[in-house]
Amino acid sequence: MGAPEHPRQQDAVPAPDGIGRRRFLGYVVAASTLTVAAEIGEAVVAPTPAAAVVPSVPGPAEIYDLNDMLTHATLPTANLITIRLDPDGTAHFALPRAEVGQGITTSSAMLVAEELDLPLDRVRVTLADARPELLFNQLTGGSNTTISTFTPIRVAAAVARGRLLHAAALELGEALDTLTAKAGVITSTLSGKSLTYGELAEKAASVTTGQVSVALKDTSEFKVIGTAQRRVDALEAVTGRKKYAMDLKVPDALPAMVCRPPTINGTVRSVDNLDTVRAMPGITDVVRISGKVAVRGRTFGQCIDAVRALKVTWGPGTADGESDDTIADELRRAELPMPALDVLTKSVDARFTFHFASNSALEPNCAVADVREDSAEIWASLKSPITAQEQIALTLGLPTAAVKVHVTEGGGSFGRKLFHDGAAEAAEISKATGKPVRLMWHRTDDFRHGRTHPMSTSRVRASYALGQVLTYRQHHTSVATDFGHGVGEIITAEAAQLPVGDLTFSETIFTLTQQTPYNFGVVTQLLGETDKGFHTGSMRNIYSPNVRCAQELVVDELARRMGKDPYRFRRSFLKEDRARAVLDKVAEVGGWGRDMPAGTAQGIALHPEYHGYVAVLAEIDCRPQTTGRTIPDAYTGPRVTKVVCAVDVGLAVNPRGLEAQMMGGIMDGIAITLSSGLHLDNGHFLEGSWDNYFYTRQWNTPPKLEIVVMPPTGGKPGGAGELAVAGAMAAVACAYGRATGTMPTTFPINHDGPLGFEPLPTSPPVPASPTDGLSRAY
Repeated sequence: MGAPEHPRQQDAVPAPDGIGRRRFLGYVVAASTLTVAAEIGEAVVAPTPAAAVVPSVPGPAEIYDLNDMLTHATLPTANLITIRLDPDGTAHFALPRAEVGQGITTSSAMLVAEELDLPLDRVRVTLADARPELLFNQLTGGSNTTISTFTPIRVAAAVARGRLLHAAALELGEALDTLTAKAGVITSTLSGKSLTYGELAEKAASVTTGQVSVALKDTSEFKVIGTAQRRVDALEAVTGRKKYAMDLKVPDALPAMVCRPPTINGTVRSVDNLDTVRAMPGITDVVRISGKVAVRGRTFGQCIDAVRALKVTWGPGTADGESDDTIADELRRAELPMPALDVLTKSVDARFTFHFASNSALEPNCAVADVREDSAEIWASLKSPITAQEQIALTLGLPTAAVKVHVTEGGGSFGRKLFHDGAAEAAEISKATGKPVRLMWHRTDDFRHGRTHPMSTSRVRASYALGQVLTYRQHHTSVATDFGHGVGEIITAEAAQLPVGDLTFSETIFTLTQQTPYNFGVVTQLLGETDKGFHTGSMRNIYSPNVRCAQELVVDELARRMGKDPYRFRRSFLKEDRARAVLDKVAEVGGWGRDMPAGTAQGIALHPEYHGYVAVLAEIDCRPQTTGRTIPDAYTGPRVTKVVCAVDVGLAVNPRGLEAQMMGGIMDGIAITLSSGLHLDNGHFLEGSWDNYFYTRQWNTPPKLEIVVMPPTGGKPGGAGELAVAGAMAAVACAYGRATGTMPTTFPINHDGPLGFEPLPTSPPVPASPTDGLSRAY
């Protein structure tokens, strides 16, 4: 894709004081081999505002954001997260988060290797089973994993290193200060004698749990953290040895699939041919479950045939009769009114519409379940496994302790795996059949019945006079976002579903994530919600892509009306030096302002979130059929030809992993700006698979792509998992506006054009042969 092999990182500069040599408390846990844990606490630091002619009061998210809240919620149970050193000299860490491709097993292994002075390939990171005692400390979301685990993992590793040194001093009969630890070996500088960590693992163990004080390495001493590392699971991934839920060999767990209604949340009224379908080749069970019909068979192909053969009479759903137009009307009616205009100022007024977008990952929704009379065991990729365990136990009528939930690695998520609907269905089918099952959704089910990023509108008004922006007001109105996963356990999950609680929950998330990097006088950003009949979720970056895209387009319009260059206009209003640095960097590296042919243009945008900053410069070609590349007939619209991204996340634990995260976020941003959206028609989505949902692919990926990882601006990492999506979406939208001379207001931009594909039927068709249409429909 034209990206450099290694992330471009500027010459290192001394980082401000970070964690440094402060003391932290850890634990040595009673065990047969060395096991350690951490207990820590950190302060919240508010940003330092920059001077401005019309400064803005810091918004809530600039003082205390969602990431701060999630991090502080993890602190009471940080001491329950342990590192174990095994007799073979390897360190084992069960990470209480979900690895879904973002690379957190690698970055976590790097933290252990750094403080333990152990080679990276001697660190084993697995995924922890659901552990209710962790409370809020087993939720994967909000770009929070590295931030919240950065210090606890390091403290635990530092405790282990200290215990090993003490054990070596006793074993060798030498003073502690004569010993050095390196690459898993402790050596005496006096005698030259050495012992491996493996030889000391049992000797360093403790028969009682005790508290220990440790000092962490200073950032200047880092040898692993901050270096570009390949993923620890890369070989397994590219050779097909990586184990996902559908790869697990659970005894007697046969494939299962579900026949779903033609419209969202429809219900089963009757099934006319149950016995006939039960008699089909390979089918072992056909059962009715909540609002659906499930089949279990010897192969997934046989299950698909059975699903297609079912003759079901369906009841109405929660979105019957709804379409893009009816939802758009509903959103407009629900918009909060704007205040009266001030006759002494000028203003930019705009309304933006963002259509539904699919939350599907490449791995279809799936789970394995074995439910018995007095117990249950579940295997699935789950980002909120405690909520899944507690709610599935409640549904099955079992004690929570009787339901064991194993977290498997996942093939993508983008917020989708915050929900455990696949695991819950698998458990329900297993209970109904009395047999273990391997449930997999059809690809079409993911698009039509899975999670979507909700349709929304954003009404923006910015007033200005005498070269200054005086007020900025944004009213964002959205189909309700489902936060039924809570913040990791059943109490907040249930609270989020209450008639009043859901909006309160959404408003809290909105307030703690949305901010503006500009001094625009009085800034007001409000959320309103409507229509709860859809399966929605926190797709990557939650509200930010739509909110920031609307704001950055208005910033471009303000610059145009004031006769200013868009880059220099932004720069003059920025609050933070870190924001100014990333903006300057993309302008420099991307050649901002260079001459370009008519119909092409540059766009530039900025996004701050979770203590990180990203700036993106995008170049777009809006001339039809000019690239010479082969593209599908269904899509002949604008193409992004170049992207430069500068990212500052404080301390980048793994710059190579950060580069990959930015690249993925950029592809998401391009997709939801130009081509990827769902068309709602009479209660169902027309898109049914990846062949008619136009995500960014090889033919519309920018051939020039460069990621600049900025020098460390602190001793701790910021959030990175979602950061680039909003910045890329806004930059591409601004580039489109400058290339066409018209500010885009509907997203994706191609949504109202020709559909470009023949929609799949709303009910599973009966094929002419067992495999007919399989690859296209499912």
